[in-house]
Amino acid sequence: MLSAHEFATLMLVRDSADHIAEREELGTLLERQLVALERLAGGAVRPRITEDGESLLRHLAFIH
Repeated sequence: MLSAHEFATLMLVRDSADHIAEREELGTLLERQLVALERLAGGAVRPRITEDGESLLRHLAFIH
């Protein structure tokens, strides 16, 4: 089960990955393969939500 902070971080990655700061919760999301790191042109790295992460958020939106 994800913590409230991890869910919030997952939503932030989905909605504004360019503006997310280094967050401790990213480690858990990476381990659970809900988020992946994407290397951009110029060498910058940013998190992006995976299919599993998107599916989880859609499921949660459906049950509420």
